[in-house]
Amino acid sequence: MITTNYLIIGSGVAGLTFAIKIADRFPDKKITIATKANADESNTKYAQGGIAIVTDKDEDSYQKHIQDTLICGDGLCDEEVVKMVVTEGPKRLKELISWGAQFDKNSEGNLDLGKEGGHSENRVVHHKDQTGSEIERAILMQVYQKENITVLDHHFAIDLITENNRCLGASILNQKTNEITNYQSEITILATGGIGHLYGHTTNPIIATGDGIAMASRAHATITEMEFIQFHPTALYDTSTGSKFLISEAVRGFGAYLRTKNGHRFMKDYDSREELASRDIVSQSIDLELKKSGDDCVYLDCTHLDLAAFIKHFPMIYKHCKNIGIDISKDWIPVVPAQHYLCGGITVDKNGKTSIENLFACGECSRTGLHGANRLASNSLLEALVYSDKIYSYLANTTISSSTSKTIISDWKSETKPEIDSNYLATLKAKLQLLMRQNAGIVRYDSDLLKAKKQLLLWQDEMKKIAETHQISAAYYELLNMIAVATLIVEQSIVRKENRGGFIKFNSSK
Repeated sequence: MITTNYLIIGSGVAGLTFAIKIADRFPDKKITIATKANADESNTKYAQGGIAIVTDKDEDSYQKHIQDTLICGDGLCDEEVVKMVVTEGPKRLKELISWGAQFDKNSEGNLDLGKEGGHSENRVVHHKDQTGSEIERAILMQVYQKENITVLDHHFAIDLITENNRCLGASILNQKTNEITNYQSEITILATGGIGHLYGHTTNPIIATGDGIAMASRAHATITEMEFIQFHPTALYDTSTGSKFLISEAVRGFGAYLRTKNGHRFMKDYDSREELASRDIVSQSIDLELKKSGDDCVYLDCTHLDLAAFIKHFPMIYKHCKNIGIDISKDWIPVVPAQHYLCGGITVDKNGKTSIENLFACGECSRTGLHGANRLASNSLLEALVYSDKIYSYLANTTISSSTSKTIISDWKSETKPEIDSNYLATLKAKLQLLMRQNAGIVRYDSDLLKAKKQLLLWQDEMKKIAETHQISAAYYELLNMIAVATLIVEQSIVRKENRGGFIKFNSSK
């Protein structure tokens, strides 16, 4: 058993910014970060668009940002949380800049603010089309300078350790040695990101398998609003499954048009905001167009845009398209909706506290009340920064019950068992992804959801039996977690009776 004061599971913006602050505040305390891949591999790294923050008080205002968020959340946002997150944005931005994060500026030396779907003003602070990667770079550099922070890469948290509704730490698998060690901690923070690979077609990296939510669920934490899943309207279309290259919403903010194969600008038929309608509207509109036409994709037309300005703003997107033979000055970009963001998750209060004592959650794995039924573009990095700070402020000024230290966690007993066939796990994962795309996608039907629930329960039983006779692995636990999270999505989709935001369900069969 290893003891630490703070155990952070996940290495995205939420977990890392908390680590930096708590390490500075308590230099004598030990902070341990466990991450299942390389430390820089997280959903943060792939955030292209930026952070929605009110910085131009002449054109913009907190009230406008609050109102845009509430409209996008379709009546299900917690208004107090929205106010808190929006008004704290500038402070958190200043912090990032002080840590070395660099953001684009205009010719006058002011922040170059982008505009995305659902926003009434230009307020998206960005670093070209690689904002998340730039933030991750800057904060990881800060983390590595702190002597009291230990980063454990390729360490997979398999389960929380709890007693009497109090979290005592977690059991963690070292993927290099295949040894499982119990980490006892005063405070445990889940910052494990999203769920994208449940759907296969996703903008998330391959690590996004809902591990934190599944662990919290097994520990009986409250988990809500899992039915609210955001599909990004414009992922680059190809015929493979797996992570999709994202064509940032900011490209539409820059003036690109969505067209059908025959050139029709169909968003004019669905919403007065056209291409700049919120993501749920655009994704649902694309889904309807594809169902009507039977086509595999729609197209993003950038041919009328200033090429030099496009390359300056979106160098990574331009280069990627060029590498696969798409010349954006002449060719339309084929796009489809792909799973992008989870609006629900582990329920937390304004201090990031879960329903389990000494367990906190922040970032995409948490449900704060900010997003409601649909997330406003670029509010996610903002939420992660604000809630990371809220957890820090709470813990910096609160005496934590010392009873945890009196409980001795027994060591994990390893057993010699045969390894699970990797082909079996890969096949079952592919079946799960297909089930979720077909039965719990952009538009859902009760009959499909009920069939999915039945199948998921069978797979749960199958996985339990395998664990009894085989050696568990990270791949096994990832799949177990994906099935657990899929079950939560399906069950909460069945329970919700009204269509809101990104959630559309019909009672009758197709």
